[in-house]
Amino acid sequence: MKIPAPRFLVSLLALLFVGGSPLAAQSGKPSPAATVTAKIDGADIKIDYSQPSMRGRKIWGGLVPFGDVWRTGANEATTITLSKAIVIGGKDVPAGAYTLWSLPLADGSAKLIINSETGQWGTNYDGTKDFARVDLKRTELDKPVEKFVFAVDAADGGGVLKLTWDKLQYSVAFTVKK
Repeated sequence: MKIPAPRFLVSLLALLFVGGSPLAAQSGKPSPAATVTAKIDGADIKIDYSQPSMRGRKIWGGLVPFGDVWRTGANEATTITLSKAIVIGGKDVPAGAYTLWSLPLADGSAKLIINSETGQWGTNYDGTKDFARVDLKRTELDKPVEKFVFAVDAADGGGVLKLTWDKLQYSVAFTVKK
C-alpha cells in the first residue's frame, strides 16, 4: 500500500518527535554544573564542578569505587581557583587553578588530590601532575544527601573545604597564607 507523501511526512515527523525525545533528553548532562565561591581571609576561592545524584545507587564502594581515584563530581574535572596561596592539610598550595580529585578507601578514609592539570574531562586523571595529597576527615550523616555538594566555610583561623554525598561528609581545614 502506498502512503501519500504528505501523510508519510507527517507520520515520519511524529515518529521522530515522539521517539527522538528520550534521545534528546539523554544527550544532556544529568549532573548539572555548580559553582561554589567563598571569600576567606581575603582569598577568593571558587570551585566549579558537576553534581551527580544518588538516584537509588550505592555511592561509596559502588558508583565511587574504593581504591580508585574519583573525579570528585561528574562530567569535566572539578576545578578550584585560588586568588591567594593556602595551606591545606599541611601542604602549601600557591594561588592559581587546580583540579580536585579524591581517593576513597575501603577503611572509610579518603584523600583529597590537588592536581596541577586543568581543562580535562573528569576521567582523564594524570597522577604525575599531582601537586598534593591531603587526608580528609570523615563524618557520618544522619540523613542521606541526594546530590553531591561542595562547600567552603569560614572557620577559626581559616576555612574548611567540605565534600558531602549520601551519608558521608569529608572535610579538610585550610588557612590563607599571609
